[in-house]
Amino acid sequence: MAALPSSPPLSPAATLCQDLLADRERALAQLYRRAFPLVRRHVCQQGGSAQDAQDVFQDALVVLYEQAVGGTLVLTASASTYLLGIGRHLWHHEQRRRARHPHEALPDTLAHLATEPPTPAEPAVAVLDHVEQLGEKCKSILLAFYYFQQPLAQIAETHHYRSVRSATVQKFKCLERLRHSVRQALTLTTAD
Repeated sequence: MAALPSSPPLSPAATLCQDLLADRERALAQLYRRAFPLVRRHVCQQGGSAQDAQDVFQDALVVLYEQAVGGTLVLTASASTYLLGIGRHLWHHEQRRRARHPHEALPDTLAHLATEPPTPAEPAVAVLDHVEQLGEKCKSILLAFYYFQQPLAQIAETHHYRSVRSATVQKFKCLERLRHSVRQALTLTTAD
């Protein structure tokens, strides 16, 4: 009786891709359990917080997932090591960004606003006015994400982005435009 020819073993990247396609939730949870402590330790040792580590790890997971599903993932080490490498790179990039744009303390002229109780109706209306001024695309993305709590994958599909990462970047840009617009308005109203 002839033995059936055995197929060659799958590469680590192909195995990971199969796992992600077969049971994405389980595969991502397993990656999280294995790799997140490594990324958290690195970020915290480099001056970051646990929240910074979560943000960096989520971005690293998105990169890994997109590469795995897109067929461009090449693993020469374990997926955990790969995620740590991406996380280290992303954290280094974030540290450089923070050095260029340091967090500024609230000026003394605005410090009294932090102790005054907010007027409930006015700020909400003002922010919605600024959202309206962003344009239809940004308004749609921000409302879908923050108000209707749609996942970024759904937003990417609705707005015809090539990837979830592209939708994430666009959402961030829209949010930054909104923040800038609101800050300018606050600066003008406090100067009066």
